[in-house]
Amino acid sequence: MSLQNSPVVPIRLRKFIGAVALFVLAIIWALLAMAVAQIPAIRGNAVGSVLYYIIAGLGWVVPAMPLVRWMSRRTET
Repeated sequence: MSLQNSPVVPIRLRKFIGAVALFVLAIIWALLAMAVAQIPAIRGNAVGSVLYYIIAGLGWVVPAMPLVRWMSRRTET
């Protein structure tokens, strides 16, 4: 299937889908980060906790970048 024959998703629908997906990603990421933070090696070490929370707090951006890129892409007509 070539790109010329692929269905075009309107930008408003793409942004809605992307917003819902980002919301779900943030919730799932936060729940997983809280669960992993309870591991004794992280919980018992102050420096490890700080580093973990910095990495976990910024880490959701990596999977969100392609989604935001897809949301903001112009539609080719």
